[in-house]
Amino acid sequence: MNDTAGQAPAGHARRVALYFVASPLQYLAVRRIAEDFEAGARQVLVWYKRGVTPVVREQDWDAAAYMAWPRWEPLPGAFGRHRRLRANIRQVAALVGDCDELTIHSAVFDTEAINYFLRALPKTCGATTMRARILPDGIISIRRYPLGPTKRVAQYLRKLRRLAAPELDYWCFDGDRIGSDAPFCDRIYVLPGLPHEYPDAKTVRLPPLVSGGAQKSGGDARRALIIGQPLAGTGLLSSTDRDAVAAEMRDWLACHDIAAVDYKGHPKDPARELSMPGDHILELDEPLEVWMSHTPYAAVLGVRSSALLFARQLYDSGTPVLAFGWQRVRFKSEAERRDMERTFSACGVEFE
Repeated sequence: MNDTAGQAPAGHARRVALYFVASPLQYLAVRRIAEDFEAGARQVLVWYKRGVTPVVREQDWDAAAYMAWPRWEPLPGAFGRHRRLRANIRQVAALVGDCDELTIHSAVFDTEAINYFLRALPKTCGATTMRARILPDGIISIRRYPLGPTKRVAQYLRKLRRLAAPELDYWCFDGDRIGSDAPFCDRIYVLPGLPHEYPDAKTVRLPPLVSGGAQKSGGDARRALIIGQPLAGTGLLSSTDRDAVAAEMRDWLACHDIAAVDYKGHPKDPARELSMPGDHILELDEPLEVWMSHTPYAAVLGVRSSALLFARQLYDSGTPVLAFGWQRVRFKSEAERRDMERTFSACGVEFE
């Protein structure tokens, strides 16, 4: 990587690795892929969700830019969505430049915002070889999502756009909607410790997404992170059970000689239901996932927040990641309880 972020390449590149990202998790994953699996290639980052912008360090990439999502940010005027699709292809092609080999990374390929690049970019950039690889997307990636009849029909309708714009040639495929079964996909990246249902022949398990401070065994021996979420306010717990769970957390911390607590509330948890006097309330200007990626803790505690799953992927086995109070939580159904418990257990989150 170099410091030419956002600029078109000066000359021809033999290999280009292109990454489409939509979340902080995906951003951390592509950083690891760029360093460990695509070293030597020109590294091009494109993000299409504005919430990713604070995470991006453009200077770490050979080229980087935000791309507007056609459905949500069409160009003004008639056929704005269609014109946005064409404009996006021109924008990304300029970032990629001329190349021989092109590898396109995305968490999903059954979407018009990404799929059209599969055929358009190799032609525009002169690439003789194109391959597509799938990025991990947290707990969404633990199961397959088969394409139903409606989705299949939608693919062929999208292909009709090539009648008006030949570069918009949608690549239809069968099987899993993320593209894991498609002929253009030769690799599926998965997170360490996270279960999945993808073909073993295509699967590559990533190393830990972060290194350094957050990976130090045991973390900070005197500080824990509690991840809050709305509980009594949403009916997940009664007020009495909520208070009991909060007390159980503090008892566990006391038994393990952890005196200091960082508390990260949820945007829908203004009451900070699990917080206690003396906690350090985190007011972050970056996503919690990114904060955890560079901040070590002795333990991470919560109830059923999906951030616990992410914490388990980040921290090593010396940092306990614990879910409290599940015997008290009001799930929508027993099936939901079983499914969530299976997921948390498979990811290595412990229950207290």
